[in-house]
Amino acid sequence: MNRRLLLAGAAGALLAAFSARSQEKVVRIKARKFSYSPSQVTLKKGVPVTLEFTTEDVAMGFNAPDLNVRTDILPGQTSRVRFTPEKTGTFVFLCDLFCGDGHEKMSGKLKVVA
Repeated sequence: MNRRLLLAGAAGALLAAFSARSQEKVVRIKARKFSYSPSQVTLKKGVPVTLEFTTEDVAMGFNAPDLNVRTDILPGQTSRVRFTPEKTGTFVFLCDLFCGDGHEKMSGKLKVVA
C-alpha cells in the first residue's frame, strides 16, 4: 500500500511540474547599443518566466534590482534568467555593464500584473 502512495505522490509531483512548465512564459529580448528590444515587457504575478537575451554588439548586463534579477549578456550567446514575479507593479531594468557612450540611457520596464 505504501508503494502505491509513493507512486501516486511522485506522479502528482511530475504532473505539477509539467503544469507549471506549460504555464511558463518565455520572453526574448535583444540587447544592442544602447537599447533593449522590447524595452517594455508585461508579466503575470505568480507565473514563471524565462527571459532570453542575445546581443551581437558588446558585453552588456541586465539588472532588475527591485525583482532581484540579473544576468550578463555576451555576444554570440543566449543568456537565460528564470524567475517568478511575486509582486505587482512597474519595475525598471537597466544595463549594469558599461557598454559605451549612451550606456546610462539603456533601460526598460517590467510591468507585473495580477
